[in-house]
Amino acid sequence: MIKLSAVIISFNEERDIGKCLESLTGIADDVIVLDSFSTDGTEAICRKFGVRFEQHAFDGYVTQKNRALKMAAFDFVLSLDADEALSEEARQEIILAKTNWSYDGYLFNRKNNFCGHWMRYTTWYPDRKLRMFDRRLAEWTGIDPHDYIRMKPGSQITRMKGELLHWPVRTIEEQQSKVEAFARISAKYYFDRGISSGIGSAGLHSAWRWLREYCINFGFLDGKAGWQVARFSALYVWRKYSYLRQLYGSRSK
Repeated sequence: MIKLSAVIISFNEERDIGKCLESLTGIADDVIVLDSFSTDGTEAICRKFGVRFEQHAFDGYVTQKNRALKMAAFDFVLSLDADEALSEEARQEIILAKTNWSYDGYLFNRKNNFCGHWMRYTTWYPDRKLRMFDRRLAEWTGIDPHDYIRMKPGSQITRMKGELLHWPVRTIEEQQSKVEAFARISAKYYFDRGISSGIGSAGLHSAWRWLREYCINFGFLDGKAGWQVARFSALYVWRKYSYLRQLYGSRSK
């Protein structure tokens, strides 16, 4: 049986990290939490579970997750966000995989909860994530805050049964704040890499995002939650390109 490290990054996650760590009981042989100097009870909860708790200033999701990956005691890694937890079926699947590790990477369906509603449609489900892998063949990449694991060419990947349960947002106000924060992060990422946008980019991209979420991915079947997810998804794109134009505008002054 292989030894498995669980890797988590955190910042002020006292609301959710207990569920996350509890779901790793009996699964992970090593748990490392890399924290960005939380000011709430995150550290105390982690200490209660007896995990390795380290701290480093946050300098981007991709960079921080790759840093945490290097801290794992074992090469076989399960990476979770602090607001995620394994379903019981996923736990049993991981136990089986540990006894017969046959692939380089393992995909999970992530089930997202929007303001108390478990999403069944939009891009929020099935939100497939590659979260268990051989770190010697993998690295975090992507455009902050939308990171993902990239495996080396030729890696063998399979999909697991069970789900990652995810509680990204509890209230509309919280979602609004996340949209603004993530839009600013993405705009800064684009700006630093010289990516610009035309006058109509914000409108065209945000309209497409709404259409994709609500119509193409059947968000209307999720009722009010589906409408809200589509609305905030479009708003995020609109704000991202708006902030990007502002950054270029301030540079030209």
